[in-house]
Amino acid sequence: MTTMTITIERTPRTIQLGDTSLQVEELCITLPFSRKPCDLSELGGGGSPEKILVTETRTMSTTEFDEFAANLLRSRDWLNGKGGTTQDGVLCVEVCAPGRPYLYVNPEGSNYGRYVSRLG
Repeated sequence: MTTMTITIERTPRTIQLGDTSLQVEELCITLPFSRKPCDLSELGGGGSPEKILVTETRTMSTTEFDEFAANLLRSRDWLNGKGGTTQDGVLCVEVCAPGRPYLYVNPEGSNYGRYVSRLG
């Protein structure tokens, strides 16, 4: 098996949300999101590609990632109240694990993967 490494340029930015400043990393690529996917098989991204603004990265073991990716609609405390869309892009939690695709999750203030995109 051959392993491939992909490097995505990230630009640190400060986004103003009302009276709050938020530190994010803007990815140099855009990705389409799927709305309310049950699992990875439903990530096709029918919409227009969006600018990704990473608010935090959650690194998982492969077992944790596989369980998360198989149940994207399940409630998760660590997603609660995060995400959203601004004129600058989509606020996402980046989810990664060794040997797995990167997922960009915008719970849109909820506690599950309401909008999810994948890289890899």
